[in-house]
Amino acid sequence: MKRIIILLGIVSLLFTVSCKKYFDQVPQDRLSLAEIFNTRDGVQKHLAGVYTYIPDEFNQRQLQEQAIFRTPGPWTAAGDETEYPSGNKAQLINNNTLTATEDTFVKNRWKSWYIGIREATVFMDNVYKCPTSQLSVENQNQWRAEARALRAIYYFYLVRAYGPVPLIKGNFTQDTPSAELQLPRNTVDECFNFIVSELKAAQQEGLLVHVSQDRSGGAGRIDQSIAQAFIIEALTFRASWLFNGSNAYYSNMANPDGTKLFPQNASQATAKWLDVINESKQFLNTYVPTYYKLERVLTNGVLDPYKSYRTATRGSYSEMTGYTEMIFYRIDNSAATMQYDRTPNHKGAGGDYRGGGFLGATQEQVDAYFMDNGLPPVLGYQADGKSPIINGASGYVESGTIATDYKGSGTDQLYAPAGSSNMYYKREPRFYADVTFNNQKWLYNKDGNIYTSMEYSGNAGKLNGVNDYSKTGYVVRKCAPEGPWGTGDRVCILLRLPQVYFNYVEALCQYDPTNPDIWKYINEIRERAGIPQYGSGSGRIPAPTGKENIMKAIMAEKRVEMSFENTRYFDLRRWGMANEYLNKPIYGMNVEADGNAFYNRTKVANRTFAPRQYFFPIPQKEIDVDKNLVQNNGY
Repeated sequence: MKRIIILLGIVSLLFTVSCKKYFDQVPQDRLSLAEIFNTRDGVQKHLAGVYTYIPDEFNQRQLQEQAIFRTPGPWTAAGDETEYPSGNKAQLINNNTLTATEDTFVKNRWKSWYIGIREATVFMDNVYKCPTSQLSVENQNQWRAEARALRAIYYFYLVRAYGPVPLIKGNFTQDTPSAELQLPRNTVDECFNFIVSELKAAQQEGLLVHVSQDRSGGAGRIDQSIAQAFIIEALTFRASWLFNGSNAYYSNMANPDGTKLFPQNASQATAKWLDVINESKQFLNTYVPTYYKLERVLTNGVLDPYKSYRTATRGSYSEMTGYTEMIFYRIDNSAATMQYDRTPNHKGAGGDYRGGGFLGATQEQVDAYFMDNGLPPVLGYQADGKSPIINGASGYVESGTIATDYKGSGTDQLYAPAGSSNMYYKREPRFYADVTFNNQKWLYNKDGNIYTSMEYSGNAGKLNGVNDYSKTGYVVRKCAPEGPWGTGDRVCILLRLPQVYFNYVEALCQYDPTNPDIWKYINEIRERAGIPQYGSGSGRIPAPTGKENIMKAIMAEKRVEMSFENTRYFDLRRWGMANEYLNKPIYGMNVEADGNAFYNRTKVANRTFAPRQYFFPIPQKEIDVDKNLVQNNGY
């Protein structure tokens, strides 16, 4: 394989990267930038290479096996949502044993996103060299704006994972003296200001308003709406506890010249939340409902919350033109790995219907789903950390079994078969769409009949699974297909409309907790989910009052709606709540037992959190080369 040698601007080291198939086709000595940017085909393929560093979050288990350009992360198992049986890189985070010399996801994310930044800059500097007879000025402007937006997005991913980073705004050649590559980290505000300003510039300089304007080749491209969603994401992080000057752990972290990297107080936090509000309003006023709205599927003329939510999170590529909720996604992905991890083992089944069942939902995440009356089943835990404080008003009970099949209201969707534990009775529809529990029927139909169920003590448990089993007794089913697990007909969804809603209502809560838009958008999500809305009147539940209680309600709703979508890991950190949720054991069912003993809450693993875990360490090799690059605290 021939590879093009590029220089990662932050260090005086040569890295190698293949720009996918294009650079593999031509010997290196016959391929120059001038030749690449001399034809429409060359320009288009170089831009496709810039896109390859968008994260592929469908593979969170085999991080060491991923090509550098896929940049997956161990986010669900590194938080309190899921647990893998063994050997997953998330355990380095869970055990607080991550080091700066870890050479897979610590090194590769830093390296990949900076290579993506470099390639985006190269594209921006050269796209106008393509003759207009080959590439119209309109396309030159649009594609350059896409590269500019991608560069800003990669910086956002870097800051989210590593904290403030050096901003590389120009190109470095291979003969740049190493002295000029001794670059310090930019401050938090400089990083976020750059990300936002670059996204805004891309919006103004050529991005399509929405990819639907390009019917032939729009799918997967960056447009103005995606840029706006990332502006909101960046501003939300900037305004949050971790970045706004409230976190004392980083208050003294400084460059060698004494420049403090984090704000020195949180006095400007209120104004920063106002920025989130204003940018969110712009998104909602411009793109909703013209281009985006929550998915709504009707069954017999009535909203079907289960099918609506499944449609919103399923992401079939063959159905892309019909989706109304998906904002940002990756088309080329590890869908087969995701599906295998979320398909129960089903011993004795054919290869298409027998998965690994590796990705186990934690009991804490199961407890987070509401009852069908909209109330939380569990209010917290006793001093032992596992015994639930049951919300008597919710109707939740843990003993006994369901007498008859439990189906969704107004639909023939089977939620919980007869004989299932009462723990899974009358839960909200999102629970049944997201989690496979003991005795639940599996999603797949074969010859018109439900193919199998997940029987943990029988076909899908530890005894018969050997290494392929869920450590918690639950299997995540969100995003899994209604067909054989090997289908590649999936896009990896990275941003959905509810994420914009949650950023907006969180900012409102911090800035003006009396604003009625908080409940307008939370209720829109709850109504689609098929549970009672907040407010007064028949069929509603009283809305919490006071900033603290409102924020708790927002967090609880987001934990469910965005479950297993790689947001909670970062939310707990930016909220300053990681120590509360991640510095303790997690629980599941007793997978060593059968029968009633299976339903005993059992410690699955310990979680350890220390302040240094707010961010990844910067790879040690970068620190060794760049003497102005300070390491994150604690590494």
